[in-house]
Amino acid sequence: MSFIQELVVTILLVIGGIFVLVGSIGLMRLRDFYARLHAPTKATTVGLGSLLFASMFYQLFTQGKFSISELLITLFLVITAPVVAHMLAKVAMHYQVSTIKGTKNLHHVKTARDQQPPKKETRS
Repeated sequence: MSFIQELVVTILLVIGGIFVLVGSIGLMRLRDFYARLHAPTKATTVGLGSLLFASMFYQLFTQGKFSISELLITLFLVITAPVVAHMLAKVAMHYQVSTIKGTKNLHHVKTARDQQPPKKETRS
């Protein structure tokens, strides 16, 4: 492998490692179930995607063939992570999981149609 190829793989590995670390710390440190959903679905998805792309490029540079399995894993991860997070949030709302103080509580809302936009304050 040339220097440029090693640099590309290294940068992707470092970026992926940083995103996975931030997602893991967010999962551990955030205080609310709903807030904890953001850490693994956003940061960790990007981090794992970067690690899988680094693996794909490493295979391409060393063996000379394109590995489709890493691409399929990344596609599956990008498709399933938001769906799972949405389903977890819906179940948590159904079971009325408590939120931290200061979070707007929408437990009285039964459907999306019940939600009303915030009322505009009029100045006189």
